[in-house]
Amino acid sequence: MGSAVERTDKHVREYLLYRGFTGTLKQLDSDMKADKEKGFRVDKIIDQLQQLVQNFDLSGLMEYWLYLDRRLFSRLEDMYRSTVNKLRTSLYRYYVINTIQKGNLEKTQEFFQRQALDLQGQVEWRDWFILPFIPAPEQNPAFGQYFSRQWADTFLVSLHNFLSVLFQCPVLLNFDAEVQKMTSLTEENDQLRQMIFALQTESRDQKDGDQMVQHKLPLYVQNMDRLGDTELDLVWSQRPSSATTTPSRNFLSTFLPQGKRTLVKAPPITLGSSPSQAAVGRKETSVNQVTADVGRRSGNPRRSSERFLLYSGASPQTQESKGEDVDPTPAKNLSGESPDSSSRGEGGLPVEQPFIKLSQEEYGEHHSSIMHCRVDSSGRRVASLDVDGVIKVWSFNPIMQTKATIMSKSPLLSLEWATKPDRLLLLGSGVGTVRLYDTDAKKNLYEMNISETHPRILSLACSPSGSSFVCSAAALSRSGSADSVPRLPIPVSGQLLLWDTKTVKQQLQFSLDPEPVAINCTAFNHNGNLLVTGAADGVIRLFDMQRYESAMSWRAHDGEVYSVEFSYDENTVFSVGEDGKFIQWNIHRCGVKQSDQALPPDATGPFVLSGYSGYKQVQVPRGRLFAFDSEGQHVLTCSSAGGLIYRVTNDEPALERVLSLGGHKAPVVTVDWCSAVDCGTCLTASMDGKIKLSTLLAQKS
Repeated sequence: MGSAVERTDKHVREYLLYRGFTGTLKQLDSDMKADKEKGFRVDKIIDQLQQLVQNFDLSGLMEYWLYLDRRLFSRLEDMYRSTVNKLRTSLYRYYVINTIQKGNLEKTQEFFQRQALDLQGQVEWRDWFILPFIPAPEQNPAFGQYFSRQWADTFLVSLHNFLSVLFQCPVLLNFDAEVQKMTSLTEENDQLRQMIFALQTESRDQKDGDQMVQHKLPLYVQNMDRLGDTELDLVWSQRPSSATTTPSRNFLSTFLPQGKRTLVKAPPITLGSSPSQAAVGRKETSVNQVTADVGRRSGNPRRSSERFLLYSGASPQTQESKGEDVDPTPAKNLSGESPDSSSRGEGGLPVEQPFIKLSQEEYGEHHSSIMHCRVDSSGRRVASLDVDGVIKVWSFNPIMQTKATIMSKSPLLSLEWATKPDRLLLLGSGVGTVRLYDTDAKKNLYEMNISETHPRILSLACSPSGSSFVCSAAALSRSGSADSVPRLPIPVSGQLLLWDTKTVKQQLQFSLDPEPVAINCTAFNHNGNLLVTGAADGVIRLFDMQRYESAMSWRAHDGEVYSVEFSYDENTVFSVGEDGKFIQWNIHRCGVKQSDQALPPDATGPFVLSGYSGYKQVQVPRGRLFAFDSEGQHVLTCSSAGGLIYRVTNDEPALERVLSLGGHKAPVVTVDWCSAVDCGTCLTASMDGKIKLSTLLAQKS
């Protein structure tokens, strides 16, 4: 309990300091210095009593015991009163014995003179009044036991135990025990899930004629399903036939509760059905519900209601007249069709759009091009890094507010949120160091020297357990700069290292066959058993994190791999490369494509921003180039004027454009999709330092 009190006192002091209650803080410090209960630290109370006994301070001893009796013992039930009296008697005897052992007979006589009126009527003290007059009291049979070390130790232990049981924790102090309990239960649940998952995997029969290329992929990964067999089959049975059979998954969505992962699907259109029948089969979204959801974000229910009406029923002309952001050019999918034609079923029936764009806000605290923009696992904070090395930590719910600004003397190239606790931020530099930054305390916790020969920290990925992180370190390019453009035809050397976040030490270095090459992007699966990487040589490597070895690798792109992510069911991997392709790979069949789609040039980079007088800024991809919604059925990509959302299909083309977010005047270089709340938020960051937050409402059918 003592440690919980100290932590609570610290939090209270920080709160008072943050609120500016300096007078209350001074009074708190004064009261804490005069605290006779020693912060409920029983050992300190025992030390105080012993100090009074050793100093022969009878007045202080009596006063301190009287305080404890008035403050603590008086609140006990009557059945404990006899125990308190016995402890007080033993304490006074402990004092008297100490005066005799130290040869201070004056203090012995003083005790009996001051306590004569109180003690002479008590049976347990009747024989003790002759103690000062006995020549050798330690040899007297009646008093000999009190001079032994065993009696003193027994008394002190009894008093210590009694006080420990007596102190009851206030409700405020129980938070630490509750947090530890919840953490323990969460870890136990994760272990049980893994055991169930392993049993399901072992009991599953392989299908006849399946020509699976296993390589060194471990058994627990074969036929792996993110949700498990039963739950995955249930989800697939509820999906329409037009939906993809291999949905992908946003990496951040694994941290959400299962109840938050609501399916977003296009309603099936029955051949020959009438418009009225299709309308009856479609679930309507309540205006009040939308207003309430967005009202929590913007604090303006009326504005939210207007925005819903605009996007749900008003014509484009009406939207323009009311000042809403409207893309003046008709959206087209990758096949060149407009959404009006691509979103109509048989007989010209309109298919309900998967999202409603509720609002778009701008974060404009950066003054140079953005490299990274990431939401933490809880969906509460955003960390954004620009090319000048300035990091902003900010929140957008319920209002947009900057929480911390981090300035770095050395160039920064990468960042990643820790998973446990989610307030920590990993920052990779261009001089071979990684910093662990506490966004709540606004200070650096550690700075790790990763590599001198490979100083560029290109990518960071934290394990879902929070116990370790992977960092990719690369050597300088031939020109000696951290970001030479265009890229060298021969990839530079690199390392992939695993670090322990608790001991802050390197655990191992992964083997990068066929040669050590710079790793551009890394991603864990939901439980940290697998790690996928994309490298500058165009190769995707899959690592078994239980054996710490490469499970398989294959050449994925002509040129560098810029971004990789696991699909929602984690049976496939998606990647975007320098060749401008968006490819889905089956991890159970090494190098086998499930889909291959060419993206527009402004979605993959290098990104170019032209200005006056022939000014041109070129930026190679650094951050995430695509992000999935919570169910992996839709993907957000970059473009020259804002984010683009596509539906992932099982047909040709593999991507079907459904929504243009717009709002940017410079190329978007990195994106993220936060689905931690019902109204998901798409983040798009551009080369002019602007970050747009587009709030979407999923249309549930």
